[in-house]
Amino acid sequence: MGAQTPRPETALTMKLNRLPSTFPTSRNATFLIAACALCACATAAFGQNSVPLEAAAAPAAAHLSLFSSASGTEPPAPWRVVALPKGHKPLTRFDIMPLDGHPVLRVQTDHSYANLVHDLPDFALAPGMHLNWRWRLDQPLRQADLRQRAGDDSPLKVCALFDLPIEQLGFVERNLLRVARSVSGQYLPAATLCYVWDATLPPGTLLHNAFTHRMRMIVLDSGEQHLGQWVAHRQDLAADFQRAFGEESATLPPLHAVLVGADSDNTADHSLAYVGDITLLP
Repeated sequence: MGAQTPRPETALTMKLNRLPSTFPTSRNATFLIAACALCACATAAFGQNSVPLEAAAAPAAAHLSLFSSASGTEPPAPWRVVALPKGHKPLTRFDIMPLDGHPVLRVQTDHSYANLVHDLPDFALAPGMHLNWRWRLDQPLRQADLRQRAGDDSPLKVCALFDLPIEQLGFVERNLLRVARSVSGQYLPAATLCYVWDATLPPGTLLHNAFTHRMRMIVLDSGEQHLGQWVAHRQDLAADFQRAFGEESATLPPLHAVLVGADSDNTADHSLAYVGDITLLP
């Protein structure tokens, strides 16, 4: 496979692991530093080329491009690789390959970080819409621990990013996100829900990301019981969003993007996984 060149102007998921170890005593200075960190890491996970503020209401694609439709080894457009700012981390590798008779997405980490993002700006979810996919983990990250910053790695995750109205956030998070949007010039979604394959946490576990409350995670598979096996999932986005963010919103906001991610930069490990077609269906 050829080298993947992420678009440097994009980034989709919040990974606030770039906060300085010490802060100025001034509350205003602390706020600005936190906002800048949010901006840097939102663009690291959300991509610096997300959706410009003025284009946030652009028409959405009607569906997700299927990995099985790829004509070569590159994921089909508009899927795109999103890296951390300044490219100071090796990239998680995403490519298409045949497995068990079908073209699937291969996801490989090696001390690396990246997401594969499919934008769906302002996509209104119909009632009863489900996110469907199958995945397979062959090489896990045994030292990962999503509860700790030092272990905040995942060999496999599928995430839905929502345009939660910023007015529904708490005062501090609302203003941090406003500053981050202003500094980056990008439309950074306020709510990210990730489905993960974890090393130890039992399926059904709901937890906040170790770096930011703007990302919540639901464990779907755990450990090595199904290692090397395909596992299919069908997730009710409305029900899962309500479970994860219900205290902030009683209604389901529009969908901004879907991503596949994997990282092993914190644990300095490597992993191997596969993902089949991802679909949005009733």
